[in-house]
Amino acid sequence: MVRTRKRFGQNFLIDEGVIDRIVSVVGLSDSDRVLEIGPGTGAITSRLHEIAKENYTAIEIDRDLVRLLNDRYPNLTILNEDVLQVNFDSLILENEVRVIGNLPYNITSPLLFRLMSTSARSKVQDFHFMVQKEMADRLAASPGSKSWGRLSIMIQTSFEVSHIFDVAPSAFRPQPKVWSSFIRMVPVENQLDDQKMKVLNGILRNAFSGRRKKIQNSLSSFDIDWRSLALDPSKRADQLTMEDYLQLTNSLTDEER
Repeated sequence: MVRTRKRFGQNFLIDEGVIDRIVSVVGLSDSDRVLEIGPGTGAITSRLHEIAKENYTAIEIDRDLVRLLNDRYPNLTILNEDVLQVNFDSLILENEVRVIGNLPYNITSPLLFRLMSTSARSKVQDFHFMVQKEMADRLAASPGSKSWGRLSIMIQTSFEVSHIFDVAPSAFRPQPKVWSSFIRMVPVENQLDDQKMKVLNGILRNAFSGRRKKIQNSLSSFDIDWRSLALDPSKRADQLTMEDYLQLTNSLTDEER
């Protein structure tokens, strides 16, 4: 039996029914190039590597698991690295890479922001991740819902997020205390450059720090000409759409202001 390491946030997927569903949802072909993040003991790897044998790379931080995976899959390319330190721009050199992973809960948010900022994002066909259900709800949230917030909007500037299905704690060993969800993220063209993304982030931090306030009051520290905008300043932060926040961002970064 493989020993789990708490510091790596390891929860190994063991439910064959869930694995079957993942394989079906991802829908790999033998010509796909695959990058798997956190293969663990190889529960998903064993099935997907059978399909995409020639172009399959895995990133695993645990040296013991790397040895195990090397023994089981001698033709598998495994990088023994921390995914939060990996240079994706140099790793993903070709188009149409498909990224898959059962992500430790404690690295999900920083990893997603790294993937959002890397230029290699444009070379990825799609991302399929197992994440904490609460995180999935936030990533795929819509305006007006209780999960709609800064994370939803920042991620959705760069990805189309689909909440595919939920997974019970019993599907893992050891069992987490919360439900998980399997999501798909497809890169989309971001309308904002780096400077505008910084402005948007500042707007969102202020807006959602008082999400029950009128947006005009939450953003009182910003030089916003509300009369020039096609949005209602009496709305709350969670009532504004992505387009509303893009409008606010552009109004503050317009070179003619």
